[in-house]
Amino acid sequence: MDFRIKVLECLGRFPEKVAIEPEVISSTDKGAHILQLVEYNVASNERIRAYLLLPREIRSKNPAIIASHQHADEFFLGKSEPAGLGGNPMYHYGLELCLKGYVVLCPDHLCFEDRRPPEDQRQENRHLDGGNYERFIFGKCILEGSTLQAKYLSDLRRGVDFLESLDFVDAGRIGAIGHSLGGQETLWLAWFDPRIRAAVSSCGFSQIRGILEGGINHNLALYTYGFLHIGDMSDLVCDLAPKPFLMTNGANDRIFPIDGVKEIAEIAREKYSRMGKAENFKSIIFEGGHSFPGEVRAEAYGWLDRFLRI
Repeated sequence: MDFRIKVLECLGRFPEKVAIEPEVISSTDKGAHILQLVEYNVASNERIRAYLLLPREIRSKNPAIIASHQHADEFFLGKSEPAGLGGNPMYHYGLELCLKGYVVLCPDHLCFEDRRPPEDQRQENRHLDGGNYERFIFGKCILEGSTLQAKYLSDLRRGVDFLESLDFVDAGRIGAIGHSLGGQETLWLAWFDPRIRAAVSSCGFSQIRGILEGGINHNLALYTYGFLHIGDMSDLVCDLAPKPFLMTNGANDRIFPIDGVKEIAEIAREKYSRMGKAENFKSIIFEGGHSFPGEVRAEAYGWLDRFLRI
């Protein structure tokens, strides 16, 4: 059976595709760029809000990025961090890319920021707050024959639909970027959706077998039905080829074992080289931990420019 079909079986059922019915809720002039709060459908009876960042000098057709936020157990913080509205400036990559001329969409993953139950419900029922709510949603997905990863992927695909709906976005130049959970989701989205033309994953994954051997717990979207029976993350990266893909990792990242990262990079380089596209894959391992330092972000932005700003 084809590897892609096997992976899709591991992910389980996806929500039915719906019309996104996009709407701009508000627009704010931030000086160097325009910040919009937008809304669109991701599933039947499920409508979400996201931040859309527009360059000050927008052209008729612009490259675009979908920027996925990290986890860090900061469920109060989602889309606002890559959009530059809160959190750690190291992870304001959505804003930084907008200032370089990209149209950038920053959505919340389910369980984060605006996609949590109302505050009164969270206070009344601790099972609907923070990691407890993430676990609740994970279990609900399993009971419905799906996975949290399938839900995240489906929602991100609706985000790409949103970007495609904008007449000032070049549908042929859409990329993706993310750190940590966002890096994991960037890999999955790049693998899943052919409309993503280039992608950057910061500290997003290692070989799952090594993660389990190290007794490391991760975000619940990592866990899908029987994935290790058909392969590991190196197989997912290889199945991307020849799509342009950059992975960056800290040599001392405690949650993504570096031996597994190096193994993935070596296997992926071989696959891209066999396809005659060695230049479309790059792995950066820097001295440091679980982070996205400025010099690495600069390389990441240059990588996206190379493939999306042609």
